[in-house]
Amino acid sequence: MITAARKAFNASFTDEKYAQFTRACQERFNKQIEFKICETPVFVDKPFADQVIVAGEAILDQLLDADFLQHTDAAIPDRWRVPGEEGKPVVIALDFGICTDEQGNRIPQLIEMQGFASLYAWQHALGQNYRTYFDVSSDVSHLFNGLNNESYRDLLHEVFLAGHDPKEVILLEIEPDKQKTWIDFYLTREMLGIEPVCISQIIKEGTSLYYMHAGEKVRIKRIYNRLIFDELAGRDDLQRQWNLIEPADVEWVCHPNWFFRISKYTLPFLKHPSVPATLFLKDVQEIPADLDKWVLKPLYSFAGHGVVFHVTPADIEKAMLNPEHFILQRKVTYDPVVETLDEPAKAELRLMYVWKKDSDRPQLVINLARLSKGVMIGVDYNRNKTWVGGTVGYYAQ
Repeated sequence: MITAARKAFNASFTDEKYAQFTRACQERFNKQIEFKICETPVFVDKPFADQVIVAGEAILDQLLDADFLQHTDAAIPDRWRVPGEEGKPVVIALDFGICTDEQGNRIPQLIEMQGFASLYAWQHALGQNYRTYFDVSSDVSHLFNGLNNESYRDLLHEVFLAGHDPKEVILLEIEPDKQKTWIDFYLTREMLGIEPVCISQIIKEGTSLYYMHAGEKVRIKRIYNRLIFDELAGRDDLQRQWNLIEPADVEWVCHPNWFFRISKYTLPFLKHPSVPATLFLKDVQEIPADLDKWVLKPLYSFAGHGVVFHVTPADIEKAMLNPEHFILQRKVTYDPVVETLDEPAKAELRLMYVWKKDSDRPQLVINLARLSKGVMIGVDYNRNKTWVGGTVGYYAQ
């Protein structure tokens, strides 16, 4: 981490500045943000930045392998397989924990991955807002590959709209105004001009989809998908004409099948020093003797739901009722690298990529970071703690 930047930030931090900062984030839309905005960004020095970015590129190489589609076809549950899949994912996110190896060296370790859109608009606003209310050096950036405010916005216009009229592109969710990530949807509308639309508002006529916009029935040409099947499966109360798995004449950002193809299901196929050993539970013939050094994860869950950190033989026996739905992943040791005003915090760094239509590979554009003082990253492990939650990384250039 950048020691000078950390010391300067901590020395100048006040609760009043933080209150002004969070209030400004919410007052923009006069609506309460329900997730925890961390008190601090993460300052990533050049050596570790290079290390995590190189690891990300090596993992992308494996995702771009010609056999990848074949390997991951079984990842998509038949009941959730959506027709019309395009040839490549438009967005990819890789989550790395900042860890230590057995020799005490600081290393990135891949914890999760997703072929699903992250908070592209909110993270940009957050990166700008920290600069407004705190002293952040111009030598660091939350953007990559030479992007600035204007070029980042232009890139998202190109990739997400793909030349369509913004009103013909929608952000698809379930009751978007009620989602905790509503602010990203509103900021996306500001940035790209596309409406957040609930799946219950979609009008289906044959294979054409429409929605009502300012009193006009508008044909949907492209969908920026933010809808999670887990949530949709539990909403039998939601009346809808289109159930997502029916054929539709639309383009996708990103096609729903990539949510499964690039996911926990992919981890056992990856081979790299930054990827902890991961096994499909269905392939485990004998419970590991060192079970305390493994984490049990369900394949089909989101936001950490169902993860068992302290695994017991009873947990394995229960999971063996549906072994094809679980993986065992080797535990890693998080390094509490972020100095706060009390105890140091652990950190995960999410690298967020977009893939332009005419490019050979995805491009790293922005990032997300999360801080934790609990056994795992996430709200349930950080209740009543400060200097934890969602934030952004400023990387040395």
